[in-house]
Amino acid sequence: MNPNIFRAYDIRGVADTDLNSDVAKAIGRALGTMARRRGAETFAVGRDCRLSGPRVRADLVEGLVSTGLHVIDVGEVPTPLLYFSVFHRNYGGGVQVTGSHNPPEFNGFKSMIGKSTLHGDEIQELRELIEAGDFVTGEGSLSSDPIQADYIDWVAANIELGPRKLSVVVDGGNGVAGPTACELYRRLGVEVFERFIEPDGRFPNHHPDPTTVETVEIMREHVLETHADLALGFDGDGDRIGVVDGDGNVQWGDRLMIVLAREVLAAQPGATIVSEVKCSKTLYDDIAKHGGVGIMWRTGHSPIKAKMIESGAALGGEMSGHIFFKHRFFGFDDAIYAGARLLEILSRSPQTLAEHLADVPVTYATPEIRVDCPDDVKFHTVDRIVARLKVDHDVIDIDGARVNFEDGWALVRASNTQPVLVLRTEATTPERRDALREMIETLIREESAR
Repeated sequence: MNPNIFRAYDIRGVADTDLNSDVAKAIGRALGTMARRRGAETFAVGRDCRLSGPRVRADLVEGLVSTGLHVIDVGEVPTPLLYFSVFHRNYGGGVQVTGSHNPPEFNGFKSMIGKSTLHGDEIQELRELIEAGDFVTGEGSLSSDPIQADYIDWVAANIELGPRKLSVVVDGGNGVAGPTACELYRRLGVEVFERFIEPDGRFPNHHPDPTTVETVEIMREHVLETHADLALGFDGDGDRIGVVDGDGNVQWGDRLMIVLAREVLAAQPGATIVSEVKCSKTLYDDIAKHGGVGIMWRTGHSPIKAKMIESGAALGGEMSGHIFFKHRFFGFDDAIYAGARLLEILSRSPQTLAEHLADVPVTYATPEIRVDCPDDVKFHTVDRIVARLKVDHDVIDIDGARVNFEDGWALVRASNTQPVLVLRTEATTPERRDALREMIETLIREESAR
């Protein structure tokens, strides 16, 4: 068993090798053991549309049932619908079989016990249970409970659009989110232009990541072609959103968070809002300007959710498009629901999305830049960079190194999902942005050569 599949907030690897039948069954037994020891009796299982999904799901379920759990199959659904089933049906936990935004040959597991997502030491505890063969046994069972209709009914009943009629391009990326999103938005009264909606685990049209340059350029073309108010794109399992406004401008996750945070703070003054180290300083400044409490935290859907619970936050969000609403929702990341909340905001105002953001100070930022770095050295490389920078600079080191300057900042951190280092810089001028990027890239080259 490859220990590197047990990552910071999920389990992920190449399906046919890292997640072969023996490994998938063992993960099911470990997850079931942990759930049973914490008092769970029921456990929901969903999967995305990857070609390996039926086999991996079957092996996982066999392991779960062997621990005595009653397993409920909620179907081929977006990850947020698996989460929703646990909250809505009050199941003892759940697991989604998904490779998220990784290439087609990958698969993995996003898990929760009770209402909390497993991450960090808990993920490693699953590995330790497998290595020790420390499993409970029992006579479990399997049933099915499709959740999509209930989800659409619930969200439609809790979203109320204003008088402005909207149109939206939905780019499903051939993942599992497209059909649910299109049905929901039409139920809300929005005109929907469909793009790549049919689930296809080969992802034949573009990579299932709504934040890549290729994907946002396709979304841009579609929104300009249709004259829609905006385009919404989803990753392979529907927990990450990408947004292009009606003028063809990409609105990254931190810009989207400004719009969403203002709406939440108007309804819940003084609310706490959690975001992460890759996000623009303008987001944190805007939260403070509107009376909120902004918390900068580690990247990752599980750390953000945990920090939201700890701080009582009403909203959380990441550059990558994970958006977490506790305000009027359950607190988990749901791109389809986040899209509905954005449509609700736009429908109640004559302003376009770009106009909502017109008063945000102009800064110049890179997108997320990924530099290949092997899994077994990436964290050590970042640790050495942090140590060097802290000698002479103001460094936030909760997740890699975010180096602050009067006119900008630079970040390097190790990805928890891929063998890469993630960089981002932001400054008051393009030249300074590029200089900060060169500084960080130079440090990476120097430390990688050691």
